[in-house]
Amino acid sequence: MLPPPESLSWLDLQWSRLFSGGNQWLVLTVVSFVVHEIAYFGRYLPFYIAEKIPALQKYKLQPGKDFTSEQRWKCLKYVLLYHYTVELPLMIGFHPTANSIGMKIQDVPLPSWTVICWQTFLFMVFEDFFHYWAHRLLHHPPLYKIVHKMHHEYAAPIGLAAEYAHPLEILILSMGTFLGPLIYCFASNGDLHVFTMIVWSVVRTAQAVDAHSGYDFPWSLHNFIPLWSGAEHHDYHHQCFVGNYATSFRWCDYVFGTDTAYHTYRKKQKMQKLSSQKNAKAE
Repeated sequence: MLPPPESLSWLDLQWSRLFSGGNQWLVLTVVSFVVHEIAYFGRYLPFYIAEKIPALQKYKLQPGKDFTSEQRWKCLKYVLLYHYTVELPLMIGFHPTANSIGMKIQDVPLPSWTVICWQTFLFMVFEDFFHYWAHRLLHHPPLYKIVHKMHHEYAAPIGLAAEYAHPLEILILSMGTFLGPLIYCFASNGDLHVFTMIVWSVVRTAQAVDAHSGYDFPWSLHNFIPLWSGAEHHDYHHQCFVGNYATSFRWCDYVFGTDTAYHTYRKKQKMQKLSSQKNAKAE
């Protein structure tokens, strides 16, 4: 039974109407897929625009390494192909899984933003740890050659290439996104709303696109959140094909010692920049 309409927020009412009279499985699948596409390409759009603005090229992490139109088109084709043939089937199968463990779907009122935020953060921590070890495993020579090499085709990536990867890699790394919420829901006897899952998927998608953007702006999150990864951290992994395996945060690489070469490289970069500035002033 629905609560009285006057007790519901505008968002609660829209969510309830979304499922009213429709097939719950179909509605949830369509909403999940459409939201993912908007989050993915919408987050990439500002970086695409940045590529066209000369004044912003000083923030490019690997200057002079630009995507050709052929590379961009190839990347877009494969990303769209795998969105429809790999990620969409995962979303189709998510509804029965969510139902089987008691995840809330049509229920209103929706959880508060406080609850959504702390649950999303919890899922981020889980996914980051899972991604770190799964990513390291994908760099094991046999797996790298067969699976992960495709993602490393672009040593200077752009946001569009965040999900440019072998289908098996997409399946493996997607487990980190889904497993955390499913385990939490099962352990808490259904104390999780699918709306939180959608918010979490938007955050995760935006983070992945940002990490592959190839730009480090003064307003990039890692400049305000010290443990945040971002493009400045992940771009090194693509450039050097080793180290910096984590996704959202930096702590796994720090704790397990896989960021040593990265820090050495950045320190050398900084020294070279200071030296160039000093020489320029002397002239």
